Amino acid sequence: MLQQHTDVQVRAGSEADLPALTELYNHYVRETAITFDTTVFTPEQRRPWLHSHPEDGPHRLLVAWDTHLDRPLGYASSSAFRPKPAYATSVEVSVYLAPEATGRGIGTLLYEALFDALTDEDLHRAYAAIALPNEPSIRLHKRFGFRHAGTFGQVGRKFDRYWDVAWYEKELRHSGQA
Repeated sequence: MLQQHTDVQVRAGSEADLPALTELYNHYVRETAITFDTTVFTPEQRRPWLHSHPEDGPHRLLVAWDTHLDRPLGYASSSAFRPKPAYATSVEVSVYLAPEATGRGIGTLLYEALFDALTDEDLHRAYAAIALPNEPSIRLHKRFGFRHAGTFGQVGRKFDRYWDVAWYEKELRHSGQA
């Protein structure tokens, strides 16, 4: 897989990436129901999100950077699932790709790197919320061993319509108590 992506470097997200990652995310805010955010962000507004993903630990941000074009092709993150302490061994994961990077294996590359980085963390489950319809995201998650856990019907309203969200879960290696 990496041989196909010789101009792509996957690395931890940094402060310098914030403007480009904000613009990439804002595309999905403006144009799609993939995120239920409805107002675009400034980089300053996204800074707390960036800082909630350090280079180590269970909450990561990995960026696929096109070294030839010097721009991001996408990012993957693992974030706190819920704020209560008992949820600490669960993470919510997501991938956002630049529109021109879809269908090129970049999502797979990012998830491979993310799940590899999380291998030694005290994590039990990963969850992904997928606004429907989104067959490419469902295929990606199934490829990584996620299974459908349930669907919330018409749980969000965006663009003057209601959207369903499917939840997927994946068991992770867990080093803590069962």
